[in-house]
Amino acid sequence: MRGWLPSRVDGIELLDNPKVDDVIRTRAQREVERANAWFGGNRAVLVEMRRVLRRWPFSRATLLDVGTGLGGIARMIRAQGQRYGVSITTIGLDLREVLARAARVSGSVAVRGDASRLPFADRAADFVLCSQLLHHFRGAEALRVVRELGRVARRRVIVCDLRRSWLAAGGFWLASRGLGFHPITQHDGVASVLRGFSSAELLALIRAAGVPAPAVRRRLGFRLAVSWVPSPQVVRRAGKPRPRNPDA
Repeated sequence: MRGWLPSRVDGIELLDNPKVDDVIRTRAQREVERANAWFGGNRAVLVEMRRVLRRWPFSRATLLDVGTGLGGIARMIRAQGQRYGVSITTIGLDLREVLARAARVSGSVAVRGDASRLPFADRAADFVLCSQLLHHFRGAEALRVVRELGRVARRRVIVCDLRRSWLAAGGFWLASRGLGFHPITQHDGVASVLRGFSSAELLALIRAAGVPAPAVRRRLGFRLAVSWVPSPQVVRRAGKPRPRNPDA
């Protein structure tokens, strides 16, 4: 342990158990969405998407959201795309059927699948997003996930995750109790933070997966973000060119 940075631990997240009741799982995911809105998770993703959309030359795009949950982040990305004149078709992937169904209701084309074995062809989506999911994986399995993200992405991969710290873990524990979150959400939120990354750890993982020069950026709310152009990049039109908006 190094001062403020706790050692990364393989804590058990209760929602990883497939036997959790669907009603409880759905409630917990709603609380996760609220936490993302209040504590920086949404902002970290939207800042990265804004960097991409400012330079996107077409009127349409596709985005695969790996670990989509209830589809809340995908919904916000579609709205953000509209502000930039881009119609984004979002494809949500989740391991749990109840969440894939909920993401479909939320407006995504949703499928059930495993992040380490994405059921998509090479270069199937313009953008591939993995938000707050990568910390669930370790070692060779984490490498497979990162490589799968790059395999399926045509133009950009975006990974956002938790930056590990005692302050973040304690802060979530206090906030989740005060907000009346379900005990599973309280437990899993703390476990997630302690399974999160330091900037150096996330950088090393992405490099080990074959990405030559990724830049890991810290975001508010103890978040980390990294994005890169997949290689080799396959260039394919996503729609009609759109007029440039110098004020975007």
